[in-house]
Amino acid sequence: MKPGTPSLLRAINDRAALEALLERGPLTRPEIGTLTGLSKPTASQLLSRLQEAGLVVLDGIREGLPGRTAEVYRINPEAAYAAALDVTPDRIEVRVADLTGTVVGEHTLETPRRPTGGLVERLKSALAGANPPPGLRHVVIGVQAAVDPSTGKLGYATAKDMPGWQIPDLVPTLSKGLGVPVDVENNVNLVALAEQAHGAARGHGDFVLLWADEGLGSAVVLGGRLHRGATGGAGEVGYMPTPGAPTARETGRTGDHGYQALTGGRAIHKLLRSYGVRGADFRQAITNAVRLSPRSDDARAGLRDVAARLAVGLAAITSVLDPALIVLTGGVLSAGGETLRELIEHELHAQTIPRPQVRLSSVEGNPVLAGALGLALDATREEVFP
Repeated sequence: MKPGTPSLLRAINDRAALEALLERGPLTRPEIGTLTGLSKPTASQLLSRLQEAGLVVLDGIREGLPGRTAEVYRINPEAAYAAALDVTPDRIEVRVADLTGTVVGEHTLETPRRPTGGLVERLKSALAGANPPPGLRHVVIGVQAAVDPSTGKLGYATAKDMPGWQIPDLVPTLSKGLGVPVDVENNVNLVALAEQAHGAARGHGDFVLLWADEGLGSAVVLGGRLHRGATGGAGEVGYMPTPGAPTARETGRTGDHGYQALTGGRAIHKLLRSYGVRGADFRQAITNAVRLSPRSDDARAGLRDVAARLAVGLAAITSVLDPALIVLTGGVLSAGGETLRELIEHELHAQTIPRPQVRLSSVEGNPVLAGALGLALDATREEVFP
């Protein structure tokens, strides 16, 4: 196809109309013509093509001025489907959506610590539980690891963390096994995509997301796009050497070291206990510290210490990347809420020359699934749209 040919122009116009229908919902032919800049005859030809391709369907009649009616068109939601999976050591959560993004199926498969059966069988079972309709075009799987593009293998996770995943040519193997194109993406990267599309990072082309939970992770978005790194490990800040924490030299590569040793869930839990703040786990301890802080010097000091530890790593990231925004998410931050966010921002701005905005996540529900489904829908639309 050569630039400027009629077939190319038709494809451009068709895609513009489909994007308008996705963004704005059902539209009349005149409305599509106005939004795309096309004449009435050209808009009519376009809609006929898209109907014939099964991408657009009639959605009734809209009454206008006396004696005037207009046919309304919408995206055919059954033209294609996409699916997202969030895989953790305890469960596989699945969500399926039609071409418009409407969720049509969900399922959660609990997985034992020592799973039986092969990896493909487990993923197929989880996906089948969501009853995906015929026409599934793309699947995105979120994992607590990253695929190394130079080897095709899963990195930043051991066989103990992700049993069955240490196989060569991981993505082609899963695509063949599931019978549909598959992408495997780091879970924190997917959270960042969800924040960029629907949450605290909407409208920001350069930002960093920090996930602080039992483990630490981050995602880097530069120029509006995820930066994955040469081995897929951009954002694996849990391994980042950090003042006050042991290094891999002392603990070994898979030992508890760096930023993780300083600010992971267990470290935070232990730290707050040293200030006399109790809780069954780190989330409860942080919640209790926030609740007690207005009247307890020890609780306030404990929270300031938590914020200072988190700010040390964020200061290093800020000094190198100079992001406009830092988004905070994960169990530590959701438990600490606005109280902990303010303390982290204060500590960070005291350590760095740049002063990025610091915001809490605003994506509700499972942000890994939200990001994965968005990525899967993008790939599906790219395939079925002209």
